[in-house]
Amino acid sequence: MSEPGFSSSSRWRQFLTPSLADILVISIAARLFLIGDGWTGLLADGDTGWHIRTGQWILEHGQVPDRDLFSFTRAGEAWYAWEWLSDVGLALVHDHWGLSGIAVLSGGLVGLSAAALFRSMLKLGVHPFLAVAAMFPTVMASSIHYLARPHLFTILLMAVSCGILIGDRRSRSPRVWILPPLAALWANLHAGFLSLLATLALLSAGLALEGWLDPTRRAERWPQARRYGLLLAASAAATLVNPYGWSLHGHIGRYLTSDWIRNTIQEFQSPSFRSENMLHFELLLVAGLITSGVLLARKEIANALLMVAWAHMALSSVRHIPLFAIVTVPLAAEAASRWWEQAAARRTERSSSRILWALGSDLAPSFRQHTAWAALLGAVLIWLTPASKWPRDFPSGLFPTELVRLESSRLKAGRVFTSDQWADYLIYYHWPEQKVFFDGRSDFYGPSIGNDYLKVITGRRQWEEILLKYDIDLALAPAAWPLVSLLEQHPGWTKVREDKVGVLFERRD
Repeated sequence: MSEPGFSSSSRWRQFLTPSLADILVISIAARLFLIGDGWTGLLADGDTGWHIRTGQWILEHGQVPDRDLFSFTRAGEAWYAWEWLSDVGLALVHDHWGLSGIAVLSGGLVGLSAAALFRSMLKLGVHPFLAVAAMFPTVMASSIHYLARPHLFTILLMAVSCGILIGDRRSRSPRVWILPPLAALWANLHAGFLSLLATLALLSAGLALEGWLDPTRRAERWPQARRYGLLLAASAAATLVNPYGWSLHGHIGRYLTSDWIRNTIQEFQSPSFRSENMLHFELLLVAGLITSGVLLARKEIANALLMVAWAHMALSSVRHIPLFAIVTVPLAAEAASRWWEQAAARRTERSSSRILWALGSDLAPSFRQHTAWAALLGAVLIWLTPASKWPRDFPSGLFPTELVRLESSRLKAGRVFTSDQWADYLIYYHWPEQKVFFDGRSDFYGPSIGNDYLKVITGRRQWEEILLKYDIDLALAPAAWPLVSLLEQHPGWTKVREDKVGVLFERRD
């Protein structure tokens, strides 16, 4: 048998043999989607609704919208559908498999992201046991953003991009030039493509600084800094390949620097360390900051700069926590792996530390490869999912599903004031007949309408004037809103129906 044939046969045997990496990723998916809310939990954000309808509009009209489709407050005004390609993907899946298909697609993106992150750690030479241990707090900290929205593509592409950069830094390869076309794709999926540009900028600056501070490494570091600087320029240019060109970048810049957005939109605010997810994030944060100190002592400024910068962004905005974990966890796990290796080498051969190190090293090849069994185990996971875990609608504990169904005709005929999340659901349920006051596209509505919305939901003095200003004749309010008490006592409004999460009021003639 020739050597090439033997090599090919060997690769096929490996591909068809189950690996521990497959079992790990499927175990994480099972923990996420077979316990608690299951697949339905991925639909806890109403934005999924308008993303699906946007994608359907694009498929029907063969173009990307540049005007508003969903509101009566800003109907026909300029709007950037900056996640249009994600919307098309969601619409195609929904049209064939409904909300269950949307859940499976989203769960698949989560699983692929976890697999890419795990592979990045193994590329860095992290001990498999440490890599496994690092995965679970990473997934738990990131799970607050495991929702069926386009940002899941950013989580996946960030994990893939960091893996490519890790591989290139260990052994220079032309594969790294995959990143510019990846950036072009990313710019049409989600605005998170800026995270790749920020990472490349930090990496290039850190390497240049290493070369400047240490003349003995200058000949090595400055060419690397130029390489990643060129990669940054190429990737930035590639992101212009989108339906809006430069205008997309300007719009995103205004959106991210808006004080109103940062002060009012929850996912742009700092994390609150009062949940299990945030305790996992706190653990990763401490590990990352300790590691950055170790890296600075070794004069590895580029890696330390990446960790500190992403820690700052995660503490400034909860939406950056998954990206912080993707950048930080491999570097922290590598530092811990080095320390363990050195400690084990000083111990006797029968010490538990050395035995565990040797055992993990022996098992390492089985962790390094994902095989055909990953897809098979994923299919088994879907098959084992109880019927109660599959979404037939958005979660009834978060959305007024029954009330909307019963009062469908009334809602479609009126001008409804409701929460941004419930407006997203109304778009999903009733569009194109239903138009809304304010939905999850906060970048589109801006401070003017956004502040009117906030005044009404908090029951400020101007609430009645604002409802009259926009000719609102229906109010679909969460039961906990102060507005509910005000409407119940107001002679100009009548309670029509109430369910376990919301109340529908109608203005008297």
